[in-house]
Amino acid sequence: MRYLKIILSVYLIFYTSSVLADLADTVEKIKPSVVGIGVHTPSGRQQNSLNGSGFVIGNGRYVVTNFHVLPKELDANILQQMAVFTGSGKAAKVRTADIVASSQLHDIAVLKIHGAPLPAMQLANKEFSREGSYVAFTGFPIGAVLGLYPVTHRGIIASITPTIIPVDNAQQISIKMLKMLRNPYLVYQLDATAYPGNSGSALYDVDSGEVIGIINKVFVQESKEAVITNPSGITYAIPVKYLLALLKKDNIDYLGSNQ
Repeated sequence: MRYLKIILSVYLIFYTSSVLADLADTVEKIKPSVVGIGVHTPSGRQQNSLNGSGFVIGNGRYVVTNFHVLPKELDANILQQMAVFTGSGKAAKVRTADIVASSQLHDIAVLKIHGAPLPAMQLANKEFSREGSYVAFTGFPIGAVLGLYPVTHRGIIASITPTIIPVDNAQQISIKMLKMLRNPYLVYQLDATAYPGNSGSALYDVDSGEVIGIINKVFVQESKEAVITNPSGITYAIPVKYLLALLKKDNIDYLGSNQ
């Protein structure tokens, strides 16, 4: 038994080292595809505001994020525009964009940026990834304060769970929960913690870098954790199958051909 424990310990050390090495390579590959989502106000005192994260797909001109990350409205009087922020730190650049597809139910939005294409991430197939799979996400946690510096978190898919959980009494049911009760769907629950600003980040496989979901910090958490007095900090992600359905509905080519 003692020798078996030693063998298992050695295996775990080498396996963990291999996973971390693969992740380092994957992060280096996908970082150019990670973008910030916000508003550009050329005539404002604060020209740029960062609301959340996103990632590039398809031909390099499409960007995916959460619907709730989008600004509620843009003020045309001060020339406000939907913006995608590329690069990082002082080298960050602003690209204007248009909303071309959205789903409030699944909290997904697709933007189309103006100008030259960016490096794109590949989307996984529509099947759910297995529970226990190693995953990571890269985005801009608390980006409005810390700036455009991409940060990576890693963990596993802890569970595949419905968007809605039962509540103790009717007073705890919100309008948002009622809408979701009509169309419940499955999401990933992760053991890695996301922060404000991570919403819209790509959840990806640590080996291949393929996108398997979209981090959701607010929309799903508010419905699933309504009965919890102190929020647990659990992170959820919208599976990529719902993004694929939206892209198909709006005839958006995510395989990379020019449009």
